[in-house]
Amino acid sequence: VILIIPFCFTSGETQCNKDGLLQGQKIDSPLSEIGIQQSEAAGQYLRDVKFTNVFISNMKRAKQIKIIVRNNRTCHDIELVADPSLKERSFGIAEGGRVIEMKNMAKAAGQPLPEFTPLEGETMEQVKVRIKDFLKAMFHRIANEYQDKIQDGETSLPDETDRAPAGLPDDGVLNVPVHALVVGHGAYMSIAMKYFFEDLKCPMPRGLDPSQRYSICPNTGMYRFLITLKCSNADPALSDVKCVFINRRDHIKA
Repeated sequence: VILIIPFCFTSGETQCNKDGLLQGQKIDSPLSEIGIQQSEAAGQYLRDVKFTNVFISNMKRAKQIKIIVRNNRTCHDIELVADPSLKERSFGIAEGGRVIEMKNMAKAAGQPLPEFTPLEGETMEQVKVRIKDFLKAMFHRIANEYQDKIQDGETSLPDETDRAPAGLPDDGVLNVPVHALVVGHGAYMSIAMKYFFEDLKCPMPRGLDPSQRYSICPNTGMYRFLITLKCSNADPALSDVKCVFINRRDHIKA
């Protein structure tokens, strides 16, 4: 059994974010100055947290999250694995337009904004397929890397996962040998949350308002999940998943 902690971020601010434009996949803009500052702040906040693996979207604004790794004291030279399965949701013909215009499209179609799919865009179910593809690839990669340390049988999560987080950068990571940093995007992560909480039946963190589960994560906002894998000669299988926190932005000054 391997214990994995994906620590997921949305990428930092871009000029398109600032201008209220919908980026999706076609507009591959870099971080703005504020986005770089947000990433620097996240790196400082996490400087003492040790990551064993880093997976990032292959889009420019996510690749610049290497700023976080560069600021880390224990793993600043770790390999960054770019995975296209982590790139932002495609919004089809709405990309490049203003966010308010897509909201109007959804209203005209009589659909809630998250469920609305513009022409040529990705549905939520299509994004979920990419999320599952990424998780499967991550599980296999980590299982192969740590197979010599894997022992058959079940292993329980550390006792600290049953307590409310203390608000520290290393909440939930005590005595957990594998710690993966995963960098995605806002709309993608919102759908990932639906997948974790609804499809995988992940329990909500203690004290969390249920309405917060699917809110758009702020730029460089943080999530932490504890995933237990059951590993055998066959494919590694998901055994348990717990959420420590979501939408944390303690590193961003008000």
